[in-house]
Amino acid sequence: MSDHDDKIAEVTATTDVNRIEAPITWKAYFMVAFAAFGGIYFGYDSGYINGVKGMPYFIHQQTGKPYPPPDPTDEEKAAFALEAWRDSLITSILSAGTFFGAIIAGDVADFIGRRMTIIVGCTIFMVGVILQTASAGLGLLVAGRLIAGFGVGFVSAIIILYMSECSPRKIRGAVVAGYQFAITIGLLLAACVDYATQNRMDTGSYRIPIAIQMLWALLLGGGIAFLPDSPRYFVKRGKLDQAAKSLSRLRGQPISSDFVQNELAEIVANHEYELQVVPQGSYWSSWANCFKGSLWKPSSNVRRTILGTSMQMMQQWTGVNFIFYFGTTFFNQLGTINNPFLISLITTLVNVCSTPISFWTIERFGRRPLLIWGALGMLICEFLVAIMGTVDGDNPATVRAMIAFICIYIFFFASTWGPGAWVVIGEIFPLPIRSRGVGLSTASNWLWNCIITVITPYLVNEDKAFLQAKVFFLWGALCTACFVYAYLLVPETKGLSLEQVDKMLEETTPRTSSRWVPHTTFAAELGMTEKGTLAPEIVQDVERKGSVV
Repeated sequence: MSDHDDKIAEVTATTDVNRIEAPITWKAYFMVAFAAFGGIYFGYDSGYINGVKGMPYFIHQQTGKPYPPPDPTDEEKAAFALEAWRDSLITSILSAGTFFGAIIAGDVADFIGRRMTIIVGCTIFMVGVILQTASAGLGLLVAGRLIAGFGVGFVSAIIILYMSECSPRKIRGAVVAGYQFAITIGLLLAACVDYATQNRMDTGSYRIPIAIQMLWALLLGGGIAFLPDSPRYFVKRGKLDQAAKSLSRLRGQPISSDFVQNELAEIVANHEYELQVVPQGSYWSSWANCFKGSLWKPSSNVRRTILGTSMQMMQQWTGVNFIFYFGTTFFNQLGTINNPFLISLITTLVNVCSTPISFWTIERFGRRPLLIWGALGMLICEFLVAIMGTVDGDNPATVRAMIAFICIYIFFFASTWGPGAWVVIGEIFPLPIRSRGVGLSTASNWLWNCIITVITPYLVNEDKAFLQAKVFFLWGALCTACFVYAYLLVPETKGLSLEQVDKMLEETTPRTSSRWVPHTTFAAELGMTEKGTLAPEIVQDVERKGSVV
């Protein structure tokens, strides 16, 4: 290392593929695991609206409809609900905000850093929450959810990027799966708060669930301010001295440690290699880089961008958010359930309890098997629910069986596609386009989330298509597409560094990727000196090219 603060004279490198990362320490684990906390406010914000839309006071305030009598008929119950357009607007406007927030977040994260982008996202989110809490009508509520959506878009995209870039390779899948677990905790907390306030006949019924979100944003934004930024961000900006300091904190090793030096050398060499493959240019050409290369080559940028965006599209296609956004309404329509709020709480609890299984399975069996078998399990459950509800939907025993299979379906989602889709998008992009690739992928998730929340009321509401259980034929068909997609297109990235994933994608196809093992380092390929350091011209070139585009 140099004595200067702003430049690194030399970086010790290695040819040993097993020494490109320090051993895992508890300190390193907890530092990256804290970032997963961001999932709580993403999950809570997604989940609270499901219960609020079914609250009598909220329906009365938004629509002006009179309260139903003490023992209402089924027709009176059905009539006392939000109109399809209002239901659709309130739910989907958040997703519209997050779509644009996620796309913008990639550029912001390259400009001010991953950590600061998350803090900015939390601040924007809190502004939106204040507006929603103050609302007494549709206009301010919708405006608040749109602004909050921008904040959620920032955080949901960049948290994945931050965790993937900072996590040790052997636990990266488990750490990112922890983000999905935090989402389920958020959904559960939202369901519990909704359950507690549903019968209040004042503005507290909806204002309390909305205002509690402030706490999650304050905890995440305040806590992450004390963590180091991503070392790969600093390499991209050409600030190798700060990258070394960041790695030192994340790995719990001194800067002079061979482990820190070797990992830094591998990140620098890989970045230099990627810049040679797709040279830098203007701001717009850097965006165009996301779509360069051959569709038939798994390692091309365009193929990776399509994989990331379609992976998140497929996660929404599983239909799980139908249960979490419209579950209360759907269970009401079944007619034989006395307390649909309680059933929604149970399905959320199943989601929470099933997700931690993925912490172990995603590192033990890998990403690809989980996505293939998870899709198979979901499509079987969904077709069974659709068939039972269509053939014998008025039988209370059949309805109980349907709820049981919905819970099994949620188990399959929570332990496979829930965390798996987020893990994969954080791993497949090369550093020059990683922030934008993850941003585009996350935006795809929110775009399809928005599309589904817009059209679903028209599929299931009584004054529209009123498909009832038949809607599960649609989700089952889409899950069949997820199964085929995972088998043909998803590569195996388990146990590889982000730089090794680049090499694996160049040398394999998705169906042969699980057999690939690292055989060289980028430092060895691009050039090392006799002293065992990375060639100085590589270090100087990366520092010189350091850029936000």
